[in-house]
Amino acid sequence: MMQANELQQRFSHVESMVHEAAQRCESTQSVPMDLKDCMQQLDQRMEQARGMMRSQDEQQIVQCVDDLEQLGDRAKNACEKAPSVDSELRSVVMQAHRELSDLKHQLH
Repeated sequence: MMQANELQQRFSHVESMVHEAAQRCESTQSVPMDLKDCMQQLDQRMEQARGMMRSQDEQQIVQCVDDLEQLGDRAKNACEKAPSVDSELRSVVMQAHRELSDLKHQLH
């Protein structure tokens, strides 16, 4: 597993990406509710997960990141199904998903 400080840095970076994507979903008019809901849930779960990232329980951390990545998958799928989503928002959602996926793969 990666070092604790590296994990914290990566998680903070992913958290800021997810938060930005969630904010854009909220402030953009034509975003489908499915995508808004996914990003809102993901943003809330990231906040809850922040404390867990400080723990030394490797198994819990891995499970938490796996769960977050599944929510990221849902957001990505919702984004792909919505042709009305503007390219900037689509890019931010996809980047947040990639970051979560990368973090998951680094932990496994």
